[in-house]
Amino acid sequence: MHNAHNAHDGDAMAEAIVAHHAATFSGFAAEPTPAPTSQEPAYRAALKACSALGFIAHDAECVARAWQAQTQRTGAFDAAQWPDEPDDFGLQPLPRAQAFAPCPNRLGLYAVLPDAPWVGRMARAGVPTVQLRFKSTNAQAIAREVRAAVEAVQGTGALLFINDHWQAAIDAGAYGIHLGQEDLDALDATQLQSLRASGLRLGVSTHGYAEMVRADAVGPSYIAMGAVFPTTLKKMATAPQGVGRLGMYARLLRHYPQVAIGGIGAEQFAQVLTTGLGSIAVVRALVNAPDPESTAAQLMRDMADIKAG
Repeated sequence: MHNAHNAHDGDAMAEAIVAHHAATFSGFAAEPTPAPTSQEPAYRAALKACSALGFIAHDAECVARAWQAQTQRTGAFDAAQWPDEPDDFGLQPLPRAQAFAPCPNRLGLYAVLPDAPWVGRMARAGVPTVQLRFKSTNAQAIAREVRAAVEAVQGTGALLFINDHWQAAIDAGAYGIHLGQEDLDALDATQLQSLRASGLRLGVSTHGYAEMVRADAVGPSYIAMGAVFPTTLKKMATAPQGVGRLGMYARLLRHYPQVAIGGIGAEQFAQVLTTGLGSIAVVRALVNAPDPESTAAQLMRDMADIKAG
């Protein structure tokens, strides 16, 4: 851009970004533009454009800063180039200084299950990755369920992640744990250190750019992204992200194993896999199925066919 300093050029830059990317990010209502934290033209244009495209304040801020970094790095503002360089977002350079033990790059079909019997059932059905999402406040019940789940996957080859109950997971010798953003934020430095030292793999849930940057700081084993589609499971704090956003997230996080989660049924597998993600998490698609074993087999075939195709 020649003189990008006056407001008119800033508006034109913002409009150019929206024009290039509106189709990718369709379906979101515009958000109010947050107060700018920098006067740089590329940053201000991107902040305005991202808000118009429906990104909430802290995600708009995150992309706008990356756009500014990209503009400085390349020496030119380019409305067509949505930022996806890890460096421009301040992600850890490779190899990461902070990192949890690695897990497979493609976790495949990932079943999120309510109790140990379900975990055993889906592990025996050949599902490669399973998660115990056991809701309880009773420490003994939690410890018992986590131990039972660890026993249930013995000899199956399934990788078992425990949602939330990380101390019980360490005690029982699970493969890994899965934490939401709030759980991650609740850990102090000592807890995070003992978690990393345990050798357990860590998966982290994210719902947008700012949370991905936050997750990257601890170097998890995989990053989950969602909710991709509307889900009835819990009241969602954030709008469904959609496949357009998912594709952009996948490009930014290409150096991580990635899991798509949230309202994904068999009929959406193809569009989710077009983003290049190596894993899809399902909850209701299995738990509510009349024959969960054959449904699991069909979903795994679908994933293999789509990847091959």
